[in-house]
Amino acid sequence: MHGVRARRRAVQAVMAGCTLALLPSAWTHAAAADRLRTTADAPSADVAVVFGAGLWNGRPTPYLARRLDAAAELYRAGKVKVVLVTGDNSRVEYDEPDAMRAYLTGHGVPGERIVGDYAGFDTWDSCVRAKEVFGVERAVLISQGFHIRRAVALCQAAGVESYGVGVPDEHDSTWYYGGSREVFAAGKAALDAALKPDPRFLGPKEPGVSRALVAPTH
Repeated sequence: MHGVRARRRAVQAVMAGCTLALLPSAWTHAAAADRLRTTADAPSADVAVVFGAGLWNGRPTPYLARRLDAAAELYRAGKVKVVLVTGDNSRVEYDEPDAMRAYLTGHGVPGERIVGDYAGFDTWDSCVRAKEVFGVERAVLISQGFHIRRAVALCQAAGVESYGVGVPDEHDSTWYYGGSREVFAAGKAALDAALKPDPRFLGPKEPGVSRALVAPTH
């Protein structure tokens, strides 16, 4: 009987641990539940925020390209006026925002309507900087489906009224990796939302978005 009770306690401990581990994911799903859209039914907003997703030979990966395609579609449809591209430029040889800008200009978005955030090192940093540095109050966020809920939840926590567009992708190994990674990333997201740490680099306020909103297009 002692062995049976010990095994029962072990099973209960494992189940409790699994439940606690999944709570952050449940929070991101609940926070974004009524804020997910497609490019067709996305609400109008001054700003679209596109999160970086890696480069190959200095160009956007296919996953990032699909995010940028969605942003360009929203711009052409008149649903957004400015695209804020946020990503990693921590090394001279690696520049996500400029690669994203080049892709967007090649797909019909005027350069004067694109603003680069070069210190978007993770989702929380990008959300806080969008609010505190660039003055974004309301935005349409663009990412893959496995990431968009966390992005919406974090930007909401950072004070940006957010709606998310999750772009479709084939369910390849990268997609499954991203989905499984979210279980762990949601834990950090919950801590970020609760503790509200400063970004790795905050810096001074920048007028890029406000200027882009009134810039004439050519």
